[in-house]
Amino acid sequence: MSFQEQGHALPQSHDTTPILNSSLCPYAPLLESADANAAADAPLRQRRRRRTSSVVLLLLTGLLGGAIFAAVVLLKNGNNEPNEEMAVPLVNAIPVGRGVAEGVSSKSFRPLLRAPVFLWTAKMLAWHRTAFHFQPRKNWMNDPNGPLIYKGWYHFFYQYNPYGAVWGNIVWGHAVSKDLIHWRHLPIAMVPDNWYDINGVWTGSATILEDDQLIMLYTGSTNESVQVQNLAYPSDLSDPLLVDWVKYPGNPVLGPPPGIAPQDFRDPTTAWLTPEGKWRFTIGSQINKTGISLVYDTKDFKTFELLNGALHQVAGTGMWECVDFYPVSKVVENGLDTSDNGPEVKHVVKTSLDDDRNDYYAIGTYDGDTGSWIPDDPTIDVGIGLRYDYGYFYASKSFYDQEKKRRVLWGWIKETDNEKTDLQKGWASVQAIPRTIVFDKKTGSNIVQWPVEEIKRLRMNKNVFEKVEAEPGSIVYIDVPSASQVDIVVEFELDEAALESINGTDDDAAYSCMTSGGAAERGALGPFGLLLHTHKSLTEQTPVYFYISKDTQGNFKTFFCADHSRSSEASEVDKAIYGSTVPVLKGEKLSMRILVDHSIVESFAQGGRTCITSRIYPTKAIYEDGHIFLFNNATDLAITASLQIWQMSSAYAHS
Repeated sequence: MSFQEQGHALPQSHDTTPILNSSLCPYAPLLESADANAAADAPLRQRRRRRTSSVVLLLLTGLLGGAIFAAVVLLKNGNNEPNEEMAVPLVNAIPVGRGVAEGVSSKSFRPLLRAPVFLWTAKMLAWHRTAFHFQPRKNWMNDPNGPLIYKGWYHFFYQYNPYGAVWGNIVWGHAVSKDLIHWRHLPIAMVPDNWYDINGVWTGSATILEDDQLIMLYTGSTNESVQVQNLAYPSDLSDPLLVDWVKYPGNPVLGPPPGIAPQDFRDPTTAWLTPEGKWRFTIGSQINKTGISLVYDTKDFKTFELLNGALHQVAGTGMWECVDFYPVSKVVENGLDTSDNGPEVKHVVKTSLDDDRNDYYAIGTYDGDTGSWIPDDPTIDVGIGLRYDYGYFYASKSFYDQEKKRRVLWGWIKETDNEKTDLQKGWASVQAIPRTIVFDKKTGSNIVQWPVEEIKRLRMNKNVFEKVEAEPGSIVYIDVPSASQVDIVVEFELDEAALESINGTDDDAAYSCMTSGGAAERGALGPFGLLLHTHKSLTEQTPVYFYISKDTQGNFKTFFCADHSRSSEASEVDKAIYGSTVPVLKGEKLSMRILVDHSIVESFAQGGRTCITSRIYPTKAIYEDGHIFLFNNATDLAITASLQIWQMSSAYAHS
């Protein structure tokens, strides 16, 4: 049924150490210029925030419609040169509320009260900007939206505030790429210009229909902050860049059904075909504190049938947002189209939990007749078990790349400093390197994630370190030209005799990355790994490491962790310890791959079974003062490590 038929009244429209190799770009400049000194010395401007005033907002409602209309006209009539700042009304400089009260998750890190303010320099902040991760030239970015490949171009849309480095004024930014690494920014795709999305054009997904038509379903926040679903489509399907988008005149097409709160109905998924030839998709919600994914069928994306029950629900998990649902093959390495199903197919349900802002997934069996899904193992159900990433990785969204037959995952890396610093540097948040997803056929119980193969095109100047030995309690300097932009592959060989001879303990069996003392807490069989972004004094360091526990029955468990506790001398940044267990099968060597891109570190253990994304803010271990060390803080285990380290060139992701 339509939105009107669901009993919702339609409001009136408003119309409204080593020296950096000089051949590399050591950091992505804050300015258009690639000159390092100019970027470092440029004055950093702070935006002054004013308190939200509902009275002022009401008085300016009429002006808002006119300003937006003028901006949209400029977008339609302007040229097609890349410029994500065009077509957005200046009236949006009025601050808006941000967070749970507005029906979205809290988007900003809150430092400890009374934490002393660190005095950042322009040079420090310039180093923090990435060189090969996706981010706009400036301002705030959050959720990935509607990723797809169309006529040979990868399209990436994203939640974007064109007016500042904090959440608010949300529009859809848009960029295209031929390889998922080098990006061209395009004009803003959609702005909040109607009553049904005037408080934000929020997260949505793309679906390519059987006749090669392309539609986008997205959540809008209405003038009364009700979350509704809207339909949009390209104005010109012959344009491979999909620059211009049109909103369906009959929007909204869906509103919250009975029993669902007006601010608990968001983020439609990509649709898939049912056995009856209908299109089906799911939307995240909650009932009391039970997280739920509602299921809808449609033939035309204008009228809908709400199925009985839900795709899945889990008590106590709270609001489900940015739900994703897709098949994985048990037998082939390729990714699968979202509509694929069959006896050799499992299905993944993923949700972003509003309560703790982490992305959880589970593998199970989908019944296409009933539209329901059952987890293979209820003890690790959605929201209580496995996570995509045990660091900063949220609001993720996958898409099927039909040209390379792979499923590709995007995820948002938030800031964990304070907003004042974000305003000072003029930008906030990046996207993780896109990852491929496949079913782990060796374990049969998890997926594996791995950086897309295209990232290897940035590799240069390879350094190899064979069989580097590290005795218990030692650190070994790894001499590379630069430690700021690197791709690292490490394989460890362990003293097998020590593994077998050491007695296990109950304390070791209870080990956890997050509750441990980090890399400084010594055990018989760990920790050991790499110290990244490490100052020569060791006062700043970011360890990424393994820890092996052994219980009294002789059972081993391997943990993969990242310790941020000494990553920065600034006190108003997050310094937690992150990680989880990682499956290690008999005969496998421990291995990790780490992508280091200035203030972002993405770490993958055992081929991507466990992943950790680190967002760090060094103050001293930057430029030529940042180094890499191999460390072994175990008390009874010697290790040997073989490393391959590539310097990484810049992708000019924000040019």
